[in-house]
Amino acid sequence: MKKVAIVMGSDSDLPVMAKGVKVLEQYGIPYEAHVYSAHRTPAQAADFASHAEENGFGVIIAGAGMAAALAGVLAAHTTLPVIGVPLKSAVLEGTDALLATVMMPSGIPVATVAIDGSKNAAYLAAEIIALGDPELSEKIKADRKAQSEAVLKKDASLAERLKEF
Repeated sequence: MKKVAIVMGSDSDLPVMAKGVKVLEQYGIPYEAHVYSAHRTPAQAADFASHAEENGFGVIIAGAGMAAALAGVLAAHTTLPVIGVPLKSAVLEGTDALLATVMMPSGIPVATVAIDGSKNAAYLAAEIIALGDPELSEKIKADRKAQSEAVLKKDASLAERLKEF
């Protein structure tokens, strides 16, 4: 099974990015986490992305706030799928990071999830990895079925709950 790389611009991003790590662990997907900055360690970030495929990675998840150039820098140095997680900041509440992550030039795509959406980034990474792993695909399908059943159970109990009001 291919690994997923989780790259964050700062270790202060760990509380948000750890939520995605838990999803990968739930599915048994191997991963590595790293701190590289698009601005402070650009050579190391580029080197990591340039060698990611040969090092066994299948997807890169990149979380960064403010200027949020990290996902784009990584995507510029690999043809692996890169999923950007714009991180919330105090200044513009992550809107700046969202726009910086989603507005990539043609030919250098970055899939982008919601602000602080590392869980959805991990789910998307799992779906990408599952394209070549039938067992993982079945785990994801079972999880989706369980989610659906939970919602239908809530729907069934709604009439009784409304009587409480």
